[in-house]
Amino acid sequence: MNDNSPSSVFSLHDADPQPGLILDGAGAVLGENRAARELRQTAGLASPEELLPINARALVKSSLEQIRAIENVESRTQPGQTETILMWTFIPDVKTAQVLARARDATQDVRTQEEATRSNRLYRLITENTTDLISRHAPDGRFIDATPASWRLLGYWPEELRGKPLEEVFRGNHVAQKLAETRNLLRDDGYATMTLEIIHRDGSRRWFEIASRAIRETYTGAVIEVISVSRDITARVESEENNRRLAEELAHTARLATLGELASSIAHEMNQPLATIVNFASASQRYLKSARTNPECLDRVDDGLQKIVHHANRASEVIKRLRAFLRKGQKRTAPIALNDVVSNVARLCQWEAEKNNVQILERLACCAPVITADPVLLEQVLINLIRNGIEATIDARGDETQDAPAQIVVTTCINDQNETLIEVTDEGPGLDEQGIRQMFQPFYTSKPQGLGLGLSMSRSIIEGFGGFLDARPAATGGLSLICRFPASQNQKHKTAITENQPDD
Repeated sequence: MNDNSPSSVFSLHDADPQPGLILDGAGAVLGENRAARELRQTAGLASPEELLPINARALVKSSLEQIRAIENVESRTQPGQTETILMWTFIPDVKTAQVLARARDATQDVRTQEEATRSNRLYRLITENTTDLISRHAPDGRFIDATPASWRLLGYWPEELRGKPLEEVFRGNHVAQKLAETRNLLRDDGYATMTLEIIHRDGSRRWFEIASRAIRETYTGAVIEVISVSRDITARVESEENNRRLAEELAHTARLATLGELASSIAHEMNQPLATIVNFASASQRYLKSARTNPECLDRVDDGLQKIVHHANRASEVIKRLRAFLRKGQKRTAPIALNDVVSNVARLCQWEAEKNNVQILERLACCAPVITADPVLLEQVLINLIRNGIEATIDARGDETQDAPAQIVVTTCINDQNETLIEVTDEGPGLDEQGIRQMFQPFYTSKPQGLGLGLSMSRSIIEGFGGFLDARPAATGGLSLICRFPASQNQKHKTAITENQPDD
């Protein structure tokens, strides 16, 4: 519908790519161009009036009365269709009381602006309410900007941080070194994380976990800015420290309980060297009395004194091992000779084993495997496994008396996967699959007086060394408990097994 009447000063051209309408003083459509018709058809609109803003009549009236053009009035096609956003301009002609309404398609511009507004609103919502500190930095570490969380986490408002170097804000031990390492990582990899203990502005100590990413210049690749997210992990670090201390207390309590149960073994092992020392000392006194008349007795005295020194040193080693076993402190890992640890533990448990007619056999790898672990904690685990084996063997025998002793076999070896193994095998009643799954659960026990913590703690200790503790049915009908250490722990590569009978 084109209006070509001489009474109209406006003309609509079908070649115009923008929709155009001619309106009378009441806002009724007198004519439309082809662009307006095509837009109506695409939007599924029945009349050209539906293209106009809902207040088109008021706009027409105001334009004619004020004799001025009204620009940038928005209208949108009906919901449910592919929405088109139009910006209308109303141009009046007072003589004919008509208005030219011309539109431009502003869909992309409006949507871009709306998206920017939403993004800005979301950004402000995140930055103003996040508990983490989001900050921008120059390549040398100086603050460019920061979110309001800086006040809670650091004691500085964002305005105070601008221009400050990181070293001035993040004060603490080794901070400068870690910041230098992080800058190198950002330069080389573009991303870095670090954990810092810093001193808050109020003097309190805080732990932070900081993730940073470098922003690079497009052509040269140089770092021009760094974005960092800092999280306060003080509560987590303190919780982990408390858990570590609790674990140490539990381990120390377990060692004390084990000492009480091993009292007879300790007494036996100490009694042997002490009794021998007394015997040799008495004999030496007798020889000294005869030395004036028989000088050869001095040789006997010298031999006796040497034996006294030997057995005194043996007693000293026993006390040293027991003190180390009972000592409470931080875990100290070091390379240890596995066969020596097994032999020490076998001696500690030997008296209890003999008392119950159980023999401890050591089958030690000739390659003398070496692993990295805490020797005191590893001894604690092995003592627990051997004593469990002794108790299981006693349970399997019941009240039956047998001349031949039962056996607990302790084996060390390196398997085909280059893993180092310690295996403790008993002749007890064994367990089914469900029992094996449950035996390592905390507080699970089949003993009337047991706490059910021994095997659970033993597994945790072995896992702390990077290994694993598991169990499987043994060929003897009993159970094999296996400490498995990965290949990285192993410093030997050949396996040979020898069987050693325990010392009396």
